[in-house]
Amino acid sequence: MTVRGAASVSQSMRVHVLERAQRLSLPVEEVYPFFADARNLEAITPPWLRFRVVTPGTIQMRAGTLIEYRLRLHGLPVRWLTRISEWVPGERFVDEQVRGPCSLWHHSHLFEPDGDATIVRDRVRYRLPLGPLGAAAHLLLVRRDLARIFDFRQAAVERLLAPGRL
Repeated sequence: MTVRGAASVSQSMRVHVLERAQRLSLPVEEVYPFFADARNLEAITPPWLRFRVVTPGTIQMRAGTLIEYRLRLHGLPVRWLTRISEWVPGERFVDEQVRGPCSLWHHSHLFEPDGDATIVRDRVRYRLPLGPLGAAAHLLLVRRDLARIFDFRQAAVERLLAPGRL
């Protein structure tokens, strides 16, 4: 019985990974600045989340920058605070949750030149709180919600960064 309980705790503490890649027909020098502006996150997040950046003033992106957001998940208000933990202009940056709905959120954004184009890679490592309840929420809602959010994001980025739009 103890072994089974340990296994279910281990399974419920699982780190999940979401990976996406997108090729944009613009060079890194034109793509990276769009992602480096934290306020653009509102334009690439689905409207059903009612996502808002609430950090006041100009956000100077660099390692250590804190950014606060508000959104709604299934009708429930959520406050989210992230820290930019890594910042390499033109190449990559990482945001990590300081406070929010996950017990772990580590989102790497990578930008790779591909001729005159750019490959944008997202890698999100996340873990949900609440043990078995979090595991059930992942199976029933979170996995699907994140896929929908990143599908929307890819389409929005494609539209907003179409050649000639910037």
